Amino acid sequence: MKIRAAVLREMYRPLPYANSKPFTIEEVDLDPPGEGEILIRIHAAGLCHSDLSTVNGDRPRSMPMVLGHEAAGEVVECGPQVTDLAPGDHVVMVFAPRCGRCAPCIEGRPGLCEPGQQANGAGSLLGGAMRLHQKGSRIFHHIGVSAFAEYAVVNRGSAVKVPSHLPFDQAALFGCAVLTGVGAVVNTAKVPPGSRVAVIGLGGVGLNSILGAQLAGASDIVAIDIHDDKLALAKSLGATHTFSAASPTLVADVKEATSGGVDFAFEMAGATAALEAAYRVTRRGGTTVTASLPHPDSRWPMPPTNLVAEERTLKGSYIGSCVAARDVPRFIQLFEQGRLPVTALLSERLTLDEINEGFDRLAGGHTVRQIIVM
Repeated sequence: MKIRAAVLREMYRPLPYANSKPFTIEEVDLDPPGEGEILIRIHAAGLCHSDLSTVNGDRPRSMPMVLGHEAAGEVVECGPQVTDLAPGDHVVMVFAPRCGRCAPCIEGRPGLCEPGQQANGAGSLLGGAMRLHQKGSRIFHHIGVSAFAEYAVVNRGSAVKVPSHLPFDQAALFGCAVLTGVGAVVNTAKVPPGSRVAVIGLGGVGLNSILGAQLAGASDIVAIDIHDDKLALAKSLGATHTFSAASPTLVADVKEATSGGVDFAFEMAGATAALEAAYRVTRRGGTTVTASLPHPDSRWPMPPTNLVAEERTLKGSYIGSCVAARDVPRFIQLFEQGRLPVTALLSERLTLDEINEGFDRLAGGHTVRQIIVM
């Protein structure tokens, strides 16, 4: 079938993207779903820093590619072997496809699915299929989803059924930002009630970590960013302290406010300087968690003696250590109970044709979550 899609043909185009136009809206061909795959009509797709990191070259990928990994839509057709979904079902797409057979999947860690990661790295669907092409040339898939388009074919393991009454623009948030931010707090770190928590980097993921810390019952929630408007939003969502990331006395100020440092610090800014600051504001015996993806060449000279002598823990968190089939429904239930107000993070709605301008706003840091509504 013919579909409209935002195609990224080369990385490293300069800002502003409204002028350089890294995305072009083109007509491309989408093949029918194969075995274990589904065809989805995309209704809403979020703009995320993981998309931006491909546009600016921080996370190089094969070109040309249809980006977009945080999305919600409606099932149109099910391929062979898909028996638990039907046309008309509403789904949220997840960027970590699961095979269900590899060691991480069997261990209950589907976000680390080995065939899924191999497929994402290759720009294909799980199993190696390529369903996007144009004039005989292939177009690569973005981490199993490619949601900046009218339709997408995804592996069954990349979709989670959600209630049909949930608006698509709200449902899309649960495909990445909520899973990664809330999941880092409740799954990766397992923050217990009464803990002192800091979050550095208040984008969509970081602000979801603020919500996750409040949900977990943290006593102190420290929000850190360079933008005053995001600090104010964090305060309205439950942060008890706010500090500018640009302050030369940041570490000392956080330690003073939290009686020696936080129990858990979450780095969500995508910068090694932020990770170092998160480590430094964590108390002796505490845990520092990072869920961001800076440039692969980034390095941070962490002192191992300090790690040992203070019994610190430094952890990575991918997709919030979530089991999407379990966590998407329970996070939606918490949202509907008013305990996870994620829609407060929805900044703007835009059309597919406005995608370049949307990425300008994202790169500038003055927006939280923009949603393309098809």
